[in-house]
Amino acid sequence: MEKSLVDLDNGTTCSSWNYSGQRLAAGSVDGFLSIFDSRDPAASSSFTCTSKSRSYLAQLACLCPLLNARDREEAEGEVHETGIVKVVWTPPEFGDSVACVCADGTLSLWEEVVEGTNSIPNLHPFSRHSRNYLGNTQPLQWKLCKSFKSNSSQVLDVQFGVSLSGLKMVAAYSDGHIRVYELLDPLELKNWQLQVWEFDQAHQRWLPVAELALPDNKGDQVYSVAWAPNIGRPYEVIAVATHKGIALWHLGLIPDTDGRLSVEQVAVLSGHRGEVWQMEWDMSGMTLATTGSDGKVRLWQSNLNGVWHEQAAFEPTT
Repeated sequence: MEKSLVDLDNGTTCSSWNYSGQRLAAGSVDGFLSIFDSRDPAASSSFTCTSKSRSYLAQLACLCPLLNARDREEAEGEVHETGIVKVVWTPPEFGDSVACVCADGTLSLWEEVVEGTNSIPNLHPFSRHSRNYLGNTQPLQWKLCKSFKSNSSQVLDVQFGVSLSGLKMVAAYSDGHIRVYELLDPLELKNWQLQVWEFDQAHQRWLPVAELALPDNKGDQVYSVAWAPNIGRPYEVIAVATHKGIALWHLGLIPDTDGRLSVEQVAVLSGHRGEVWQMEWDMSGMTLATTGSDGKVRLWQSNLNGVWHEQAAFEPTT
């Protein structure tokens, strides 16, 4: 039996649950970032919108605080409002913050702080507009803390990872490059350092081990990539979305003598009409959820014979 947990506004293009499933971040076509909290965190029965921020107006206020009224008006005219196409939460040990990828290729980081300060609150919501912070109930607000923009390429995707040295952010760009950023201070999400890897035998280096593309598909723009959790399979499962559909690949775990891993395309899912915006696997790696420009969320599973099919489709109700 289906049960509605949250009502999203018309124009919502992407959404993402936090690590505990008690908070939901959603981006919209008009550039709003909305945060939804559970009324009952223990039950996660229903969610209400507790914050709504406009990405570019907030950027303008943060980056141009010294402009006079006339200059600010001119600057606003130069800033094009654009939609948010992907939202990703940072790992929980770094507080409540999200990364937003916008349709114009910019990347922004948003952080929830105590109103009027740069203090990071604790992680669990207790009320709609405030949380219990160090024994005191203080109002919270979401603030833009960092914006990444390149004049030559656009950000297509972003993911976070935690290593022994701290938090890392990997961003994929439209020019085919991947940039790795490292957070310099765990309490300051605005201070990032770009890591550059070069080919040098005396230092650590990255080597390609597989290429997930058929000969006729090389050069196709990739909209999204999702790596399925592995719970004991002798291979990895990776979903790759292009304009030709969603390709599912099996990636071997044992390299050959040249250090390459075996790859096999096992399915192409073509239910979406238009671009695929976002893909997420469930915790078991057995069900893939996808959403795209056709306004539908589709669930995909394979049968006992390994044949993939659409299990369900959801669309907004009016």
